[in-house]
Amino acid sequence: MKLLITGGAGFIGSAVIRHIINNTDNEVINLDKLTYAGNLESLAEVSASERYSFEQVDICDRAEVDHVLAKHQPDAIMHLAAESHVDRSIDGPADFIQTNIVGTYTLLESTRQYWQTLAPAERVRFRFHHISTDEVYGDLPYPTHLGAFVEGGREGEEPFLFTEQTPYAPSSPYSASKASSDHLVRAWQRTYGLPVLITNCSNNYGPYHFPEKLIPLVILNAIEGKPLPVYGEGDQIRDWLYVDDHARALYKVLTEGKTGETYNIGGHNEKQNIVVVQTICDILQHLLPKDSSYRDQIIFVQDRPGHDRRYAIDASKIQRELGWVPEETFESGIQKTVLWYLANRDWCQRVQDGSYQRERLGVSKPDSPKGPNDERGAVPA
Repeated sequence: MKLLITGGAGFIGSAVIRHIINNTDNEVINLDKLTYAGNLESLAEVSASERYSFEQVDICDRAEVDHVLAKHQPDAIMHLAAESHVDRSIDGPADFIQTNIVGTYTLLESTRQYWQTLAPAERVRFRFHHISTDEVYGDLPYPTHLGAFVEGGREGEEPFLFTEQTPYAPSSPYSASKASSDHLVRAWQRTYGLPVLITNCSNNYGPYHFPEKLIPLVILNAIEGKPLPVYGEGDQIRDWLYVDDHARALYKVLTEGKTGETYNIGGHNEKQNIVVVQTICDILQHLLPKDSSYRDQIIFVQDRPGHDRRYAIDASKIQRELGWVPEETFESGIQKTVLWYLANRDWCQRVQDGSYQRERLGVSKPDSPKGPNDERGAVPA
């Protein structure tokens, strides 16, 4: 099978490509614009494979996308290309509208034209897999104390989770742009018959993550002795999914999922942001001991606008129908992640080319008040 993967030089896309090249006999075409967060070094271990090729193309460029489809004749498309950072979307939403909405529309139209040229049997086998986020659902009820959830249920009931039927209620320009792209994909299936699949995932973490995101930012700031700014009180809850587990799930959905269906993918690891930061500090204290505690570097700064309180995925559908479950616990995955960043500091320096140096993003107004050391990079999650 020949797979076209958009955004394949990004964090999740590169993990998917590494998984496919290393574990299957499929051919992969990586289509990526190579923005600040896309880096081909993430694919060094598979780039020499005869089954891998790269096309530097913007998904908003219809002529170039048409050319790539005609040239490579893929059997399926996995669409991961997107602007994906909430704080950046607050500072500058235009890029998110252009790439995530207009880009997805352009790719869908190019795909539809290509799909209609296929022979009947090939049309039936073709798949368009759109990869999205749990942030399209908004946020969930928050526990008043450990194990007790309210706002829609009786205290003491099981915590509410995002299911495939949860209504969309995006809070940020980023999540609104992803919700829009999800709706476009479903419309192209309903209106034109394009065979699509959609997945919505929880927070990913692991190797090769661009250092503007929570976990790599904390690791790098901690070992450099910089403050570890945490939004608000750090009590926002996220479900954490190790990126290699996500890559396995995405390939399984593409190859075994039912077209027209949505599958939620989560790691079963709900953690408060402050707990994630403290866990990283404790691992570093063990691996790189110092006289003072890394926890002493934690500071609390003004929360970001519209910050969702809690995300959590119900991944029972993909487990029940496709047999996927995450292999990494948060404890095992975060240990692997910290070790990887310690061993690959050169990679981290190279991907920060000067356009981003771990400063705070997502301040709603240029003249809005900042907390102490806000300019040195607040935790995005």
